[in-house]
Amino acid sequence: MIRGLHGLFYSSEPEALRAFLRDKLQLPHTDVGDGWLIFDLPEADLGVHPVDESAKPPSGTHDVSFYCDDIQGTVSVLKVRGVEFTQEIEDHGYGFVTYLTMPGGVRVQLYEPKYAKRASAPKEAPKAKAAKKAAKKAAKKATKSAKTARPTKQARGKGKAAASRKRR
Repeated sequence: MIRGLHGLFYSSEPEALRAFLRDKLQLPHTDVGDGWLIFDLPEADLGVHPVDESAKPPSGTHDVSFYCDDIQGTVSVLKVRGVEFTQEIEDHGYGFVTYLTMPGGVRVQLYEPKYAKRASAPKEAPKAKAAKKAAKKAAKKATKSAKTARPTKQARGKGKAAASRKRR
């Protein structure tokens, strides 16, 4: 079954573009040999847009965008790292949008979505999830044991003494 999306940027400056993605955008990556970096993004989504009345962009065109949770903060951080933006942030209805240019003349949209992203919900770490499940199981077992446990001789004696004091 499909588990993700692999995208490609074609650039006349591939080494510079890889360095930009690694150093400026600080995307996690793996060097698969000879400086060829594959960037491992934590999320992806895919949309399908119609061409306009004049068939623009041409059918079959692909586009890549990056998204973030805080566009103002992200743009500020990226500007400090030397990233250049080609326009101010604008409200496009689905989100707040701007564009940046990467080496080789690659123009990319950066946006903060206004819609809920299913994958953006914080996920519990596997160890934390396992610990929570074990604690729940232990609590259930303790509750069951407490209901079925017989009182000790000492506890039965205290109960009898308390009962006789009440009768007096």
